[in-house]
Amino acid sequence: MTDRLKGKRAFVTAAAAGIGRASAIAFAREGAEVFATDIDDAGLASLAEHGIARTAKLDVRDTAAVEAIAREAGTVDILLNAAGFVHHGTVLDCSDTDWDFSFDLNVKSMHRTIRAFLPAMLEAGRGSIVNISSAAGVFKAAPNRYVYGATKAAVAALTRAVAVDFITRGIRCNAICPGTIETPSMLGRAAALGPQGREMFVSRQPMGRLGNSEEIAALAVYLASDESAFTTGVAHIIDGGWTL
Repeated sequence: MTDRLKGKRAFVTAAAAGIGRASAIAFAREGAEVFATDIDDAGLASLAEHGIARTAKLDVRDTAAVEAIAREAGTVDILLNAAGFVHHGTVLDCSDTDWDFSFDLNVKSMHRTIRAFLPAMLEAGRGSIVNISSAAGVFKAAPNRYVYGATKAAVAALTRAVAVDFITRGIRCNAICPGTIETPSMLGRAAALGPQGREMFVSRQPMGRLGNSEEIAALAVYLASDESAFTTGVAHIIDGGWTL
């Protein structure tokens, strides 16, 4: 199937790498006009070869910047919130600064973008919001993911709240809850654990492999498209059986 997003306009955060990048590329491949953002200029520039010409540097922790870029972008049909950070440690390893940073980037950033883009969606009478959450914190606890799990549970709750508040006005809001996905960020965390770090992550996946960003992007395309028109407020798990 092709052109599943033809005629739609999408705004993507954290689009320079990982799930955000794969989703932006998948959206463009399916016919959407994509506005890709990130703090990584080089990563954004490399999206041009994938048919994404409209990019901008954006720190989603900056409310004024988010509001300004929403005005620049205009009405979009799809908002994909992919920005996030994985803090390692228990409650004893989490300072107030760590807590505040994690919630600011993982949760409040989505509050900012949704608040900025939703009014135009409501005026148009349509819109699909897709938030990247995690299987960790929503469906299962993971060791040493104290504040990360808390933020991702908050994303799932935020998603349901937006969905129920605007369900009669053409707005859908869903979350994607991945398991362990092989991204540059994940590989960096694995490397920090030593030579066997990647294998440690693989060992906790029942399928015996890590997921990839393209698999998550395929679900994002479905949720962004009209194929999922009867779906809203759902935390969609895609974890290779990790939570079974």
